[in-house]
Amino acid sequence: MRPALLLAPLILAACTIIPPARPGGSALVPGPVAAPTPAPTSAPPPTALSTGIMPGPAVASLPLAGARAPAALRSFAESCRALLARGDGSGLTRPVDWQAPCAAAPGWPAGDAAGFFTRYFETVRVGDGQAFVTGYYEPEIAGARTRQPGFEVPVYRLPPDLVRAWPFETPFDQRTGQRPVGRFDADGRFVPYFDRAQIQDGALAGKGLELAWAADPIELFFLEIQGSGRLIAPDGTVIRIGYAGQNGQPYTAIGQLMRDAGLIGAGPGQNSGSMQGIMAWLRAHPDEGRAMMRANRSVVFFREVSGDGPVGALGVPVRAQASLAADPLMVPLGAPVWLATDRTETTGLWIAQDTGGAIKGANRFDSFWGAGPTARLIAGGMSARGNALVLVPAGTLARLVGTGAASAARK
Repeated sequence: MRPALLLAPLILAACTIIPPARPGGSALVPGPVAAPTPAPTSAPPPTALSTGIMPGPAVASLPLAGARAPAALRSFAESCRALLARGDGSGLTRPVDWQAPCAAAPGWPAGDAAGFFTRYFETVRVGDGQAFVTGYYEPEIAGARTRQPGFEVPVYRLPPDLVRAWPFETPFDQRTGQRPVGRFDADGRFVPYFDRAQIQDGALAGKGLELAWAADPIELFFLEIQGSGRLIAPDGTVIRIGYAGQNGQPYTAIGQLMRDAGLIGAGPGQNSGSMQGIMAWLRAHPDEGRAMMRANRSVVFFREVSGDGPVGALGVPVRAQASLAADPLMVPLGAPVWLATDRTETTGLWIAQDTGGAIKGANRFDSFWGAGPTARLIAGGMSARGNALVLVPAGTLARLVGTGAASAARK
């Protein structure tokens, strides 16, 4: 999972690479942006079924030929362990539905990847199918394991006092859903965890929580938005860090704050709403920029990770130009997704393997572009619109209609 996302209208709403919370008890690895006080009981959030689904075109009619289908096949095969073991919040599928495609995927020849998806899948359109796609990437920034001249910005690991609990004053009949994130103060009261300003002012200093030290606070701020990244040390050593948790404070998109203030646009003196444009304004106005970043009270904590790629919410590596972040209430995580958009870069077959704080609702996606300057450029400016189809195992629609679960499917 990612705490949030890198989008073009950027950060008008935050893709993090976010692991699931630990099972049971007061998990020390919270999900992103949990409110510090419990909200009143409300109606359940919409799912793909409650939003409404319709049959889409046959998979054979989609132009699957090309390099993206083999990459999607690889990522799908990597997703199968989770697909066969976890529930599906969208209501569309069951673990048993994935058995046939998952049994076939590992041995299927990459050269006939299109044939695999044609044989084992059918398409559904969720809601109106109108998709909005942004981009995220794995940043590479200057960093070091130890504090030294030029590397003065702490990269914090997960604090041990960050927990989930109910405030004492919360009535028992309101203690439903996920417990809020916070800490116990010196008086034993459960209170919200330190926000960005408090942490920057030293709330965590001297506690041995520094995982590493970054050279540039702006670069680290944007790495937090991505949820993972690589720290490049002066000797060329690479330290890969991934999302470990979040302080429970609300995420505020500074791109939206800048837009509201008239700083983003096409007029004289205004900056682009891309990541690059926002970073340029922050550097040109250091005092105002620091205040703007502190307005985002959310802070991400990290852990050192290994492997050949950052790990998404599904627990498998996300792959460049193959992995999407999606709302798991709208798309089964691990499912293929076909996108046809006004940007050629995002048109094609993807696998939904991640989530993000701003990636909510039907047909909202965040595309992963890997690491390096090209990935940074594409992700920072990605804003695509078009149509989306979710690929589900063949026979899914008939089962949903036959069991009456898909009354919404005919909307």
